[in-house]
Amino acid sequence: VFEVKSTNGDTHLGGDDFDEVIINWLADEFLKDENIDLRKDPMALQRLKEAAEKAKIELSSSTETEINLPYIMPVDGVPKHLVKKLTRAQFEQFCDSLIQRTLEPCKKVMEDAGMKTSEITEVLLVGGSTRMPAIQAVVEKFFGKKPSKGVNADEVVAVGAAIQGGVLTGEVKDVLLLDITPLTLGIETMGGVSTKLIEANTTIPTKKSEIFSTASDNQPSVEIHILQGERSLAKDNRTLGRFHLDSIPPSPRGVPQIEVSFDIDANGILNVAAKDKATGKEQSIRIEASSGLSDEEIEKMKQEAEANSEADKKAKDEIDKMNSADALIFQTEKQLKEFGDKIPADKKEPIEKALVDLKEAYKGGSENLEAIDKAMEQLNTVFQAASEEMYKAQQESQAAQPDAGTNGNSSGEDGEVTDVDFEDVTDEKKDGEKEKVVEDEKKDDEKEKVVEDDKKDK
Repeated sequence: VFEVKSTNGDTHLGGDDFDEVIINWLADEFLKDENIDLRKDPMALQRLKEAAEKAKIELSSSTETEINLPYIMPVDGVPKHLVKKLTRAQFEQFCDSLIQRTLEPCKKVMEDAGMKTSEITEVLLVGGSTRMPAIQAVVEKFFGKKPSKGVNADEVVAVGAAIQGGVLTGEVKDVLLLDITPLTLGIETMGGVSTKLIEANTTIPTKKSEIFSTASDNQPSVEIHILQGERSLAKDNRTLGRFHLDSIPPSPRGVPQIEVSFDIDANGILNVAAKDKATGKEQSIRIEASSGLSDEEIEKMKQEAEANSEADKKAKDEIDKMNSADALIFQTEKQLKEFGDKIPADKKEPIEKALVDLKEAYKGGSENLEAIDKAMEQLNTVFQAASEEMYKAQQESQAAQPDAGTNGNSSGEDGEVTDVDFEDVTDEKKDGEKEKVVEDEKKDDEKEKVVEDDKKDK
């Protein structure tokens, strides 16, 4: 079983970039000597490319190479040759920025996986450019161990793809690859915000569900807009699909419960379903090749998200603030409707005024965030004071009730509030006492009767 913990890479960095360094060095040297830029001549540029790649390969096994390009370009009718020596030390110096760039994806992938370099048991090098001694040296320094050379760097990706192809077709049965989602998946919610359901680098197969609701009263349907990407706003991410869930019963906003579930199977096929929990009505969509992007496009989206993280955060905060203000207006109006008669007039008036102020600030949109903040704070303050007054009055009322009961009946027979069992026992005792009184009265009557009879006898 092979489980992918995380993936990362710089798809804009490869062997051609190292070739380009040598090409530019050769062209600059010829420009300095002959005052002619070989990069402007397509045929000369092609010869430079071939020579640069050959020199790069030679420097992986030797410390110096000679680049010899006869008749590279005629100058004033005279053929000119390009002959230069390039050492490995020079080449590594020219390429230092590129070599350092190879470490950034390594750092990021370890961070995403939540692992330390000391936990890595083996490092495989993939791609011909990893044969460069400088690349192997920085990898060894970063991971603290020599990279493995047990696989062919040129063939390893093709071999892995062939094995996975065999797994998917069922021809290979003793290997299981647990892949991951390269980008975050989510849906668009109120205000154009992208709400994440499945984070990037989540192992598949996986399933995630979340409950959402309506944004307005009596909303008859909801649109499920499925997104892929790392940006905070829906418009900046990639749309994978859309569908509607209709026939939602008329209800106040926030009451309907819409369960949205994302399910990615082992083949990377995404199934999205939305279900109204009250009616059981459900709609779904199936998205094959849920990534549908090349490695370059995935990396570009990640880099764009990183570059725009501050702006995205600011935009999302603005939308969240607007949504919070809208929700506070709705909740305040609802509570005033339900409990307005229980709020003292001197407390109710400031609430109504603060509510009007918040509505006015809300109309100003995201450009009026400071006023919205102040209005929300004021409304929360006055409503809290009213709530404290309500609870205080309720507690005083409850405290007064037992006193009234005690004063109303000194015997405590009818005013006493107790458990049923206890009342039954008390009643039985009372009945017993009554019976005893009756019996005593009977005895007294009998005694009186005896006395009267004695008198008659006398």
